[in-house]
Amino acid sequence: MNTFWTHFAIFFTFGVVYASIFEWLLHKYVMHRPILGFRYPFQAHAVVHHQIFKADETYHLVNEEDKHTIPMAWWNGPALILISSLPFTIYSFFTGYWGVGLGVVAAISAYYCMYEYIHWCMHLPKARRLEAAWMFRKLNGHHLLHHRYMHKNFNVVLPLIDLLFGTLMFRSKTHFKQAEGPAVPNIQPRESNGISGRPQEA
Repeated sequence: MNTFWTHFAIFFTFGVVYASIFEWLLHKYVMHRPILGFRYPFQAHAVVHHQIFKADETYHLVNEEDKHTIPMAWWNGPALILISSLPFTIYSFFTGYWGVGLGVVAAISAYYCMYEYIHWCMHLPKARRLEAAWMFRKLNGHHLLHHRYMHKNFNVVLPLIDLLFGTLMFRSKTHFKQAEGPAVPNIQPRESNGISGRPQEA
Protein backbone atom coordinates (compact mmCIF):
# COMPACT_ATOMS: atom_id res chain seq x y z
CA MET A 1 0.00 0.00 0.00
CA ASN A 2 1.52 3.35 -1.00
CA THR A 3 1.79 6.37 1.27
CA PHE A 4 -1.35 8.06 -0.05
CA TRP A 5 -3.64 5.12 0.69
CA THR A 6 -1.98 4.47 4.06
CA HIS A 7 -2.66 8.06 5.10
CA PHE A 8 -6.16 7.90 3.62
CA ALA A 9 -7.08 4.75 5.57
CA ILE A 10 -5.64 6.06 8.85
CA PHE A 11 -7.24 9.47 8.59
CA PHE A 12 -10.56 8.12 7.34
CA THR A 13 -10.76 6.10 10.56
CA PHE A 14 -9.65 9.11 12.58
CA GLY A 15 -12.15 11.26 10.66
CA VAL A 16 -15.11 9.14 11.79
CA VAL A 17 -14.21 9.74 15.44
CA TYR A 18 -13.49 13.40 14.71
CA ALA A 19 -16.89 13.72 13.00
CA SER A 20 -18.58 12.33 16.12
CA ILE A 21 -16.81 14.98 18.21
CA PHE A 22 -17.74 17.72 15.74
CA GLU A 23 -21.37 16.54 15.65
CA TRP A 24 -21.57 16.59 19.46
CA LEU A 25 -20.05 20.06 19.78
CA LEU A 26 -22.17 21.49 16.97
CA HIS A 27 -25.37 19.95 18.30
CA LYS A 28 -24.84 20.97 21.92
CA TYR A 29 -23.29 24.41 21.57
CA VAL A 30 -24.61 25.75 18.25
CA MET A 31 -27.92 23.99 17.50
CA HIS A 32 -29.30 24.26 21.04
CA ARG A 33 -28.28 27.79 21.93
CA PRO A 34 -27.58 31.04 20.08
CA ILE A 35 -23.85 31.68 19.80
CA LEU A 36 -22.39 35.18 19.55
CA GLY A 37 -25.70 36.48 18.19
CA PHE A 38 -25.84 33.80 15.49
CA ARG A 39 -29.31 32.27 15.82
CA TYR A 40 -29.92 30.38 12.56
CA PRO A 41 -28.92 26.84 13.72
CA PHE A 42 -30.67 27.32 17.07
CA GLN A 43 -33.84 28.61 15.40
CA ALA A 44 -33.94 25.87 12.77
CA HIS A 45 -33.20 23.02 15.14
CA ALA A 46 -34.09 23.72 18.78
CA VAL A 47 -37.02 26.03 18.07
CA VAL A 48 -38.55 24.66 14.85
CA HIS A 49 -37.49 20.99 14.62
CA HIS A 50 -37.95 20.20 18.30
CA GLN A 51 -41.25 22.06 18.43
CA ILE A 52 -42.65 19.92 15.61
CA PHE A 53 -41.03 16.60 16.51
CA LYS A 54 -41.36 15.70 20.19
CA ALA A 55 -40.94 12.36 21.96
CA ASP A 56 -44.61 11.33 21.77
CA GLU A 57 -46.47 10.32 18.60
CA THR A 58 -45.25 13.53 16.96
CA TYR A 59 -41.72 12.05 16.89
CA HIS A 60 -42.91 10.69 13.55
CA LEU A 61 -44.07 13.09 10.85
CA VAL A 62 -47.70 14.07 11.33
CA ASN A 63 -48.21 16.91 8.85
CA GLU A 64 -46.79 16.53 5.35
CA GLU A 65 -45.98 20.23 5.16
CA ASP A 66 -43.46 19.78 8.00
CA LYS A 67 -41.38 17.25 6.05
CA HIS A 68 -38.88 19.92 5.01
CA THR A 69 -37.91 20.49 8.66
CA ILE A 70 -36.45 16.98 9.06
CA PRO A 71 -33.18 17.47 7.10
CA MET A 72 -30.85 20.42 7.31
CA ALA A 73 -30.97 23.01 4.55
CA TRP A 74 -29.26 21.79 1.36
CA TRP A 75 -26.25 24.07 1.80
CA ASN A 76 -25.56 23.01 5.40
CA GLY A 77 -23.78 19.81 4.34
CA PRO A 78 -21.16 21.41 2.08
CA ALA A 79 -20.64 24.23 4.60
CA LEU A 80 -20.15 21.90 7.57
CA ILE A 81 -17.86 19.55 5.65
CA LEU A 82 -15.76 22.49 4.48
CA ILE A 83 -15.49 24.07 7.94
CA SER A 84 -14.74 20.86 9.83
CA SER A 85 -12.17 19.55 7.33
CA LEU A 86 -10.41 22.87 6.64
CA PRO A 87 -7.47 22.35 9.04
CA PHE A 88 -6.65 18.98 7.45
CA THR A 89 -7.03 20.34 3.93
CA ILE A 90 -4.64 23.20 4.73
CA TYR A 91 -2.18 20.71 6.21
CA SER A 92 -2.34 18.59 3.04
CA PHE A 93 -1.87 21.65 0.85
CA PHE A 94 1.35 22.66 2.57
CA THR A 95 2.80 19.17 3.07
CA GLY A 96 1.60 17.40 -0.06
CA TYR A 97 0.14 14.56 2.01
CA TRP A 98 -3.25 14.57 0.34
CA GLY A 99 -4.22 11.23 1.82
CA VAL A 100 -4.61 13.03 5.15
CA GLY A 101 -7.01 15.72 3.98
CA LEU A 102 -8.95 13.52 1.58
CA GLY A 103 -9.31 10.78 4.18
CA VAL A 104 -10.84 13.22 6.66
CA VAL A 105 -13.07 14.83 3.99
CA ALA A 106 -14.33 11.38 2.90
CA ALA A 107 -15.06 10.36 6.51
CA ILE A 108 -16.89 13.58 7.37
CA SER A 109 -18.87 13.46 4.11
CA ALA A 110 -19.90 9.84 4.74
CA TYR A 111 -20.78 10.68 8.35
CA TYR A 112 -22.93 13.64 7.29
CA CYS A 113 -24.77 11.59 4.66
CA MET A 114 -25.38 8.86 7.22
CA TYR A 115 -26.64 11.46 9.69
CA GLU A 116 -29.15 12.86 7.24
CA TYR A 117 -30.42 9.46 6.08
CA ILE A 118 -30.72 7.95 9.57
CA HIS A 119 -32.38 11.10 10.90
CA TRP A 120 -34.82 11.09 7.97
CA CYS A 121 -35.73 7.43 8.61
CA MET A 122 -36.20 8.10 12.32
CA HIS A 123 -38.77 10.84 11.82
CA LEU A 124 -40.35 9.46 8.64
CA PRO A 125 -40.42 5.64 9.01
CA LYS A 126 -41.34 3.60 5.94
CA ALA A 127 -40.46 0.02 6.98
CA ARG A 128 -37.13 0.31 5.13
CA ARG A 129 -34.60 -2.51 5.40
CA LEU A 130 -32.40 -0.24 7.50
CA GLU A 131 -35.19 0.23 10.04
CA ALA A 132 -35.23 -3.50 10.80
CA ALA A 133 -31.57 -3.45 11.85
CA TRP A 134 -30.74 -3.85 15.53
CA MET A 135 -28.33 -0.91 15.43
CA PHE A 136 -30.92 1.40 13.89
CA ARG A 137 -33.38 0.55 16.68
CA LYS A 138 -30.71 1.39 19.25
CA LEU A 139 -29.89 4.70 17.59
CA ASN A 140 -33.59 5.46 17.17
CA GLY A 141 -34.18 5.03 20.90
CA HIS A 142 -31.08 7.11 21.57
CA HIS A 143 -32.43 9.95 19.43
CA LEU A 144 -35.96 9.64 20.80
CA LEU A 145 -34.52 10.28 24.25
CA HIS A 146 -32.86 13.43 22.88
CA HIS A 147 -36.29 14.69 21.87
CA ARG A 148 -37.44 13.99 25.43
CA TYR A 149 -34.30 15.41 27.10
CA MET A 150 -32.65 17.97 24.85
CA HIS A 151 -29.53 18.13 27.02
CA LYS A 152 -28.79 14.42 26.45
CA ASN A 153 -27.84 12.18 23.50
CA PHE A 154 -26.44 14.77 21.10
CA ASN A 155 -24.89 12.21 18.75
CA VAL A 156 -27.16 10.70 16.10
CA VAL A 157 -24.79 8.45 14.13
CA LEU A 158 -22.10 7.40 16.61
CA PRO A 159 -22.83 8.04 20.32
CA LEU A 160 -19.16 7.72 21.21
CA ILE A 161 -18.79 11.30 22.44
CA ASP A 162 -22.05 11.15 24.38
CA LEU A 163 -20.45 8.28 26.26
CA LEU A 164 -17.12 10.05 26.80
CA PHE A 165 -18.62 13.44 27.75
CA GLY A 166 -21.31 12.11 30.08
CA THR A 167 -24.41 12.98 28.05
CA LEU A 168 -25.37 9.39 27.20
CA MET A 169 -28.82 8.27 28.37
CA PHE A 170 -30.27 4.81 27.84
CA ARG A 171 -33.76 5.17 29.32
CA SER A 172 -36.17 7.90 30.34
CA LYS A 173 -36.08 9.04 33.96
CA THR A 174 -39.88 8.98 34.17
CA HIS A 175 -42.71 7.27 32.33
CA PHE A 176 -44.19 9.16 29.41
CA LYS A 177 -46.31 8.39 26.37
CA GLN A 178 -43.52 7.75 23.89
CA ALA A 179 -43.62 7.27 20.15
CA GLU A 180 -44.20 3.68 19.08
CA GLY A 181 -43.51 1.65 15.97
CA PRO A 182 -41.67 -1.42 14.68
CA ALA A 183 -38.31 0.39 14.75
CA VAL A 184 -38.83 2.20 18.06
CA PRO A 185 -37.49 0.50 21.20
CA ASN A 186 -39.01 0.81 24.64
CA ILE A 187 -37.11 3.57 26.45
CA GLN A 188 -39.29 3.69 29.58
CA PRO A 189 -37.66 3.38 33.02
CA ARG A 190 -36.96 -0.13 34.25
CA GLU A 191 -39.49 -1.31 36.81
CA SER A 192 -38.37 -2.29 40.29
CA ASN A 193 -38.83 -5.94 39.40
CA GLY A 194 -36.35 -5.55 36.54
CA ILE A 195 -39.00 -5.66 33.83
CA SER A 196 -39.34 -2.62 31.61
CA GLY A 197 -42.63 -1.55 30.17
CA ARG A 198 -44.39 1.23 28.36
CA PRO A 199 -46.54 3.66 30.35
CA GLN A 200 -50.09 2.56 30.97
CA GLU A 201 -51.84 5.85 30.29
CA ALA A 202 -54.08 5.97 27.23
